Amino acid sequence: MSALDRRTFLGRGLATAGGALASGLAIDTLGAHAAWAETGRTPPDPREVGYGPLRRTPSRNTGEELLALPAGFSYVVLGKTGTPMSDGVATPIAHDGMAAFPGTRRHTVRLIRNHEVRTPPGSPLGRVHVPGSARYDELGVGGTTTLEVDLRSGEVVRHFVSLNGTIINCAGGRMLHERGWLTCEETTVGPAQGWQRKHGYIFEVPLNGPVPGRPAASMPLTAMGRFSHEAVAVDPRTGYVYETEDDSGKPDGFYRFRPRDPRNLAAGGVLEMLKIKGVDGYDCREGQRTGARLPVEWVTIDDPDPDLEGGAPTCTQQGLAKGGAKFNRLEGCWYGDGSVFFNSTSGGDAKNGDAPGADGYREGYGQVWRYVPGRGRGGTLVLVYESPGRKELDSPDNLTFTPRGGIVLCEDDASSVDADPHPLAPGLANVNRLIGLDPRGGQPFELAVNIADDSEFAGACFSPDGSTLFANQLGSTAELDPPGRTYAIRGPWSRGPL
Repeated sequence: MSALDRRTFLGRGLATAGGALASGLAIDTLGAHAAWAETGRTPPDPREVGYGPLRRTPSRNTGEELLALPAGFSYVVLGKTGTPMSDGVATPIAHDGMAAFPGTRRHTVRLIRNHEVRTPPGSPLGRVHVPGSARYDELGVGGTTTLEVDLRSGEVVRHFVSLNGTIINCAGGRMLHERGWLTCEETTVGPAQGWQRKHGYIFEVPLNGPVPGRPAASMPLTAMGRFSHEAVAVDPRTGYVYETEDDSGKPDGFYRFRPRDPRNLAAGGVLEMLKIKGVDGYDCREGQRTGARLPVEWVTIDDPDPDLEGGAPTCTQQGLAKGGAKFNRLEGCWYGDGSVFFNSTSGGDAKNGDAPGADGYREGYGQVWRYVPGRGRGGTLVLVYESPGRKELDSPDNLTFTPRGGIVLCEDDASSVDADPHPLAPGLANVNRLIGLDPRGGQPFELAVNIADDSEFAGACFSPDGSTLFANQLGSTAELDPPGRTYAIRGPWSRGPL
């Protein structure tokens, strides 16, 4: 089946190379992709688009055939579930959101990686756990690990738990001035579900500070909201933190946190939800027009840390009661060109065939939105792209920009209606891929195929020098098999569009 006959996913990440220039070019790439879709979606010749046909490729350091890649590309496996780390802890399960930072040495890069562990409270199976360390919830099973990788050899210099005591760490985003990673809990459970503490918060993971055996103390940033967090993006000009919400089956909000001190988020601030100016409860999920400019205002969330166990209204309910705009499953979020871009995984008029959610909404194939901050407290919201169907774009989630303006999309099978087999992965009913978008013509092309199992790709990010693409294979979120893996992919990037 050709690349255009299968679903593609945008992803939750932020580019780590190329900066604002790359993000601007990448938005042009999205526009080119939309134009390509509108003019008949001619199936691209793999010899002319991307990097050529894929082939099953063994890992350089394990010999296993785990990915299919174009000729000339290679990869190594880093941090596989169960591998002992520098702190003596076994590498946890469920490799998810991730970002790349400069290393402590000339030829190294540091990765901060989320683990979306969904095992019961206190379960030792695949958890993120350092005995005796300062952690928010003693029964917490999630958190982050930090890896330092030698870009020349592909070997891990050291890797260790950098945060523990949290749960369901899905995605996140970079801290202001690249000081570390903001990791997000995608849940609002608490003592009623067996945990010691309330959950649904954002936590800081400093780039410098955590070392093997001594992770960062996990302290929730309660003023930033208690809800089902997905990702964040920081506006470097103001220090405002933009937050996405992914609570499936319900209307979700797009939030902004205005900190008192941008360098000290724990000092508190004001949490707000986006509202379309002059319209209460505007429904962004469907009936929208690409390119239309919607004036924005913000409504305050009076109780950002609600006592949900005591029946207090959720952050979403508070915002919607004041006229906040409705979205569906907001995931990836990133900053570039003076704007904040975010993905609605299941927004749009073209429906994916799944049954309606609890709120009656029938999910679409996805949207990409752009918020342009204005002077004062307003701004403008623009729908950048909406998928017309599965062949063009299915459920945008993780995304990363490349130095030359291309886009790499992490694929995840969101719809339960149709299968996604692939000739390079016999025996797998739902295969996930890394998809590239060619900035020249907008055509999608296969960059990598997960031929090991049916788990999603996540956390795609480039090394600061642009030489290496890192990506996670989620694996199971509740079992040791299939394992999570991190891949370091190298190749002749300049030979193609990325």
